[in-house]
Amino acid sequence: MYKFRIILDTKEDVIREVALLHDFTLEDLHQTIVNAFGFDGMEMASFYHTDNDWNQGEEIPLFNMSDQIGGLSQMKDYKLDLIFNKQNNNLLYVYDFLNLWTFFVEFISEFHEVEDKSVPLLLFSLGDLPNEAPKKEFEIPPAEDDDEFDIFDGDDSFYY
Repeated sequence: MYKFRIILDTKEDVIREVALLHDFTLEDLHQTIVNAFGFDGMEMASFYHTDNDWNQGEEIPLFNMSDQIGGLSQMKDYKLDLIFNKQNNNLLYVYDFLNLWTFFVEFISEFHEVEDKSVPLLLFSLGDLPNEAPKKEFEIPPAEDDDEFDIFDGDDSFYY
């Protein structure tokens, strides 16, 4: 079994630890997260590859929405034992793209089967899910030389 820690990206501690079999898929992990945090499971979601600094990488969506052959794969195509290895032990998970519930998913350890065969297992729960998703603030860094891109030559009379 694999043990995962799932942390909501918020100031308050909202954490769940779960266990799944190594041959489960990312879709199984998605459903486990939905259940562990009390969501209804009716919204779209995606996992994202990350590095050790949690920088967002390639998307793995719940469903392949591409019309192109060879487009993005989907969660059910990825087994946990192929995703989580010595080089990669973290994923980002985003649930409900209108509200952007964002979670850090960290592989904690591998352990032997437990007697309770009802998997997935909720091993630990800390904190309650807030009523609303934490607000995300995205900052766009200023251009190196803002004047270089001033197409109005300093005339800002068109502003209200």
